[in-house]
Amino acid sequence: MTTMLALRAHRDASTLVLEDIPVPEPGPMDVVVRVASAGLAPGIMRLLKMGAFKHLPTTLGFEAAGTIAAVGSDATGVRVGDRVRAHTFLNCRTCIYCRTDRDMMCPQQSMMGYAAFNDSAMPLYDEYHNGVLAEYVRIPYWLVDPLPESVGFDVAAKVLTMGNAVRAFKWAELPMGSTVVVTAATGAMGSATVKLAKHFGVAELILVGRHRDRLKAVAGLSGGIPTSVVALDELPDDWATTGALAGRLRELAPGGAHAVLDYVPDGPVTGQAMAGVATGGALVHMGGNMTPLQQSPMALMMNMWRFVGTRACTRNDALEVLRLLETGALTADELITHRFPLSDVMGAVDAVQCRDEPMWMPVINP
Repeated sequence: MTTMLALRAHRDASTLVLEDIPVPEPGPMDVVVRVASAGLAPGIMRLLKMGAFKHLPTTLGFEAAGTIAAVGSDATGVRVGDRVRAHTFLNCRTCIYCRTDRDMMCPQQSMMGYAAFNDSAMPLYDEYHNGVLAEYVRIPYWLVDPLPESVGFDVAAKVLTMGNAVRAFKWAELPMGSTVVVTAATGAMGSATVKLAKHFGVAELILVGRHRDRLKAVAGLSGGIPTSVVALDELPDDWATTGALAGRLRELAPGGAHAVLDYVPDGPVTGQAMAGVATGGALVHMGGNMTPLQQSPMALMMNMWRFVGTRACTRNDALEVLRLLETGALTADELITHRFPLSDVMGAVDAVQCRDEPMWMPVINP
């Protein structure tokens, strides 16, 4: 095979294109992975509009698992036929952040098939900007992790999403027996967070989302943790301006939640959820919400609140998820709600944007 299908974005086009392009050849330090499953993230279209993709045209997508199809001459510890997951977060591996398990803060940090987060020279992203929504992907050999036989490709493709939830829990610095609010709970990040809550000593969950029926479905992932839901469409019509969400959270947790893990991409939910945090608690945000917070520095000081932003997990977070999956301590197959062939990837993108039906973790199977 000399050509392959790939989902591409072009600088002069407003829509994505599924097209035939050459199968990549490995450089000396590369492997080429035949993609068995690739994750589909809803933020792709938003980041395209924001100009976060520094190289166009490019192949999209940053979550994948498959088998190694070709190995470069200087790549070590990998063989053709190995089952692997791709860790598509690029970083320099030598700076202070990379050496202290904070590699998402590296000045070179970027994501294959997704975004670059700095305007400085980024040679790794220049070389490896093409992503995984294709039949094959070229990746540095040190960025593939062996995949246990007990872990399927679809779940492996979503390890990064689960790793992001692990990172959010770590930044929250929760006490045992904590109460945690999860916003945008019916999406990929929210469902992963609910699924992982029992591994972080959570005693009570409060899930925030648009619709009660979808929230109730996600609550079933908690592994028996007592769970309440707050449906935005059941709040008063003026909730966004009156603080009714904050009031409802305080009713459910009168002493305040120990943390809010916030994945909302826009609007007033983030600010109102922070008003429901207990003294000394944290709001960890990984939603890209550009709406200004209403809390004053005085409120942050007097309540000793922490607002923590995080844009990704670390490699170690992802490896922790793999270990949980390998040992059976974590099962995640039920998180994969939709599977699409690569030939229908355009329909899949539309479905992810609209979410007319419950959708936790969709994957593409080339």
